[in-house]
Amino acid sequence: MLGNDSFRYDPAHYLINTVELPLIGQVVEASPRHPYLGFRLVLDPSVVTSVMMESGLGQSRGEGGISAIDVSRLDGELLDATLRLVRLSDSPSEYRVLAPLVLREIVYRLLMGAQGSRMRHLATFGGHAHRMARAVEKIRTTFAKALRIEDLARELRMSVSGFHAHFKAVTSMTPLQFQKQLRLQEARRLMLGESLDAAQAGYRVGYDDASHFSREYKRHFGEPPMRHVEQLRELTTS
Repeated sequence: MLGNDSFRYDPAHYLINTVELPLIGQVVEASPRHPYLGFRLVLDPSVVTSVMMESGLGQSRGEGGISAIDVSRLDGELLDATLRLVRLSDSPSEYRVLAPLVLREIVYRLLMGAQGSRMRHLATFGGHAHRMARAVEKIRTTFAKALRIEDLARELRMSVSGFHAHFKAVTSMTPLQFQKQLRLQEARRLMLGESLDAAQAGYRVGYDDASHFSREYKRHFGEPPMRHVEQLRELTTS
């Protein structure tokens, strides 16, 4: 889940995410007999660029408004390459030699697939896609501070309206909504992991008013902060 958008994928699909976003994930099907197994692969932008150049897949223009996350159907060639990479992990000596080759094949299959345009974002070093990646990183590292949209747009050499439009196209949220989700998810982590109370957690993530924080938290998660945290703890111990 990203903002108000939901993405569901299963063994027949794959998901690509090109920007670090405040995502919420949930396993919806799992049991002791059929446990959940996930495979996550971090792609090196330099490898994506290299494969693009060698295969003649140039960077398309005007891709700054492509969403940073999507789900597509998994084809046989991509599945085969992925399984070969996983099997190589059983043999460290073979993995060192063969894994880089299989990784390049996986990148090529992704570039040729339904999400080729999104993959090309990983190799973008200019234009709006790169600016949005910089904006996301800036907000992620300073989310507890006041967000000044005008200053951020000026830093990226964009108009405020242009920045808003491109940011929302990529993240499905406005910059302020993005910052709010980061704050609330971090506050939840602080209450769960570090046993902070609601006022302490809210202050740590940038809320000076405890009541305002509680209202925002309930609006986002559906329950007041401490009640929600207690429910989460009961789920993990049941």
